[in-house]
Amino acid sequence: MKKMFKQPLRPVGIVGYGAYVPRYRLPGNEISRVWTGGHSASPVREKAVPGLDEDTATMSIEAARNALARAGIDPRQIRAVWVGSESHPYAVKPTGTIVAEAIGATPATLAADWQFACKAGTEAMQAGIGFVGSAMADYVLSIGMDTAQGRPGDALEYTAGAGGAAFILGPAEEAAAEILRTLSYVSDTTDFWRRPTTHYPSHAERFSGDPGYFGHVVPAAQQMMAEMGTAPADYDHVIFHQPNRKFPIRAMASLGFQAAQWEAGLLVNEIGNTYAGSALIGLTAVLDVARPGQRILVVSYGSGAGSDAMDLRVTDRILEIQQAAPTTRDYIRRRVPIDYAQYVRLRRKLATH
Repeated sequence: MKKMFKQPLRPVGIVGYGAYVPRYRLPGNEISRVWTGGHSASPVREKAVPGLDEDTATMSIEAARNALARAGIDPRQIRAVWVGSESHPYAVKPTGTIVAEAIGATPATLAADWQFACKAGTEAMQAGIGFVGSAMADYVLSIGMDTAQGRPGDALEYTAGAGGAAFILGPAEEAAAEILRTLSYVSDTTDFWRRPTTHYPSHAERFSGDPGYFGHVVPAAQQMMAEMGTAPADYDHVIFHQPNRKFPIRAMASLGFQAAQWEAGLLVNEIGNTYAGSALIGLTAVLDVARPGQRILVVSYGSGAGSDAMDLRVTDRILEIQQAAPTTRDYIRRRVPIDYAQYVRLRRKLATH
């Protein structure tokens, strides 16, 4: 049920990072107004909604360009472009090649897509760590991005948001944050799924908390701290996957973390659950404000089910790159509120032919 990784042969870190969040916001009380007459409480205040000309590919390109601006490298040095998502625009055609072409990383690079529900982005990072850590590549671009779907009227519709983050992984001596260790914890636990012929996901509600979310993020974090010989107080920031506010706060508090440690990276109330981008965009928000020497614990979660945990230490280089591209908060602040009718149009939820 559990699998621990050895350290890479070469230390690896984040040399560049970037976020992207669409500007449109649908308030949770607007969904409640339409489906329950305002009688149901929304688990988040509002969620980000992609525009008519936005999808996982276009949003990944924006985040990747921000990561490149911070990394300060030639995109032709990137030897792999990997995009983790539940909402790739094509069933048969990789998002990775689109992103690689758009940023100028082709043709001498690998490109592929990753899937593992909401932890597809950290899966892409794990693969990137392996590539850089084995010296097969000096730089890898790993992305977690989604335009999450929820069936109209379903509980998922309140939180299924859009956005994510991109990370350029490279040698630790060039990094703004060194990745000290990673750890993965998986099991065959079903709480959320979508078959190839269906548009909207299904979920087994009673499995979503225990044994799903809490049954993976908590032991993954515990094993990471045991492996590193650390305690919650040793971390300045902690980011857990954010399907709503209640789940991550309960999980982090149960382990002994305090609100001051999670507040910078807990974004779900403002942008919704960005699925494969959820934990990773929390990490970009933390990196935007992190100081040299600080420790960060990140724990993702994906239905099916599993968690990736990462222990990071911020380096002096963070101060050089934080303002080299728009911050995560810059994207969150540029909000444009919409109503449910506009949301239906933007998400193409009404068939017209």
